[in-house]
Amino acid sequence: MSTDMRTPATTSEPTTGLDRFFRITERGSNVSREIRGGLVTFFTMAYIIVLNPIILSGVVDGPGQMIGGTTDLTQSKLLVAVGTAVVAGVMSILMGLVANFPIALAAGLGINGLITGMVVTHASDKVTYADLMGLVVIEGVIILVLVLTGFRKAVFRAIPAPLKVAISVGIGLFIAYIGVIDAGFARRPSTPGSTPSELGIAGSLNGWPTLVFVVGVFLIAVLLIRKVKGAILIGIVAATVLAMVLEAIFKLGPRVYDETGALTNPDTWQLTVPALPASITNTPDLGILGQFSLLGSFEKLGLITASLFVFSLLLADFFDTMGTVVAIGTEAKLLDEDGNPPHTDRILVVDSVAAIAGGAGGVSSNTSYIESASGVEEGARTGLASVVSGVLFLLATFLAPLFAVVPSEAAAPALVIVGFLMMTQVTNIDWNDMEVALPAFLTIVLMPFTYNITVGIGAGFIAWVLVKIAKGHAARIHPLLWIVTGFFVLYFLKTPLESLLAG
Repeated sequence: MSTDMRTPATTSEPTTGLDRFFRITERGSNVSREIRGGLVTFFTMAYIIVLNPIILSGVVDGPGQMIGGTTDLTQSKLLVAVGTAVVAGVMSILMGLVANFPIALAAGLGINGLITGMVVTHASDKVTYADLMGLVVIEGVIILVLVLTGFRKAVFRAIPAPLKVAISVGIGLFIAYIGVIDAGFARRPSTPGSTPSELGIAGSLNGWPTLVFVVGVFLIAVLLIRKVKGAILIGIVAATVLAMVLEAIFKLGPRVYDETGALTNPDTWQLTVPALPASITNTPDLGILGQFSLLGSFEKLGLITASLFVFSLLLADFFDTMGTVVAIGTEAKLLDEDGNPPHTDRILVVDSVAAIAGGAGGVSSNTSYIESASGVEEGARTGLASVVSGVLFLLATFLAPLFAVVPSEAAAPALVIVGFLMMTQVTNIDWNDMEVALPAFLTIVLMPFTYNITVGIGAGFIAWVLVKIAKGHAARIHPLLWIVTGFFVLYFLKTPLESLLAG
């Protein structure tokens, strides 16, 4: 990249009101760079409009409805796609106007998977998506309070650095696992008594949909290696086009189950049959906005389970944001001598409000996206780039039917690649130190093994405390960590404790 794009600031006088408001010249940028940076950021993030419906739709809640309060998969995906774009657009614009920082926001990967997992796990408790979105709102309010009181830094210091890394790595592995399962690359064997999972169909990569997934993974990987902007979005689009061509030729159709619930055609499309809709534009249906129940989960899950779910959301939002903000600030050369970006409090406040807005919008917590670094590499230095990205998200709401035709086999490669990118942080864990490595290992592997992020986090915290006690280092455990670990012990023993109390 050119040297002038990396220049953090100049002493030139602003030339327009727009320049003065965003301090564009002061930060060594210009309007064209900011627009270009905003465009690139949007195109590297736009995959979330596809992935969020894939992750959240298709799974019915306790009362038997999909997210959005419907039983129709296509309608559910359209509602989520529109809601995802609207909330991302509004919050990205807010970040630009309030914090003047070149970072865009959207529904957080990992958190949406956690919500779907909770729906499956607690279906017997009649938990709804609205109930869980209410917990997202509560989590956002807690983060906002922590920011406003300055307590967030204290909590951040209480969590051991290796566990912070392990949580992020574990979520990455969990996301990748969701990807290979959604694509049918790995699945449960149809033969009773077989291994828990196997490669493709009967141990073989059989079926055109699996080919779409494999091509998508390798295409995105090659584009990332060659540093092509928008690699993930390009990969999804290309894989979708390939899927549509294959469907037009071979007429694969959707999966069909017999009266016993057995799958009769495993080599077909899992969720969505890739075909062009009657119209690629639409009048945005904002019906999903406001679908949340603030206290519904506490009534159905109980105080302990609901509180620990909020805590899991808190961790996922809490630490990713701080790392993302510092990373973007470093790339843009906007950090001060203490390593803090300008208007740190404003950035964190907007990010906290985004978590609230995501829950209230029914589309999962919104958070700052590391993909914003791609826009910074294009020259973005101010919030104008975030405003540009936000406007593009809002415009995307009119193209929801086009996004809804993407099959999970074409979108899943992005989950695998994003999971890989999150997994690269594993090198920041000292694997030669058993005192660190064992809790980190349990945190990472138990998330995908149990299909539950909360379990991984809880196991890691408990193991950390036990190892410290065994080593005679109990005094080094932060008081807040004792409290959190106590909550996790109650979480794991919830069922026997409930039985004991009931008896």
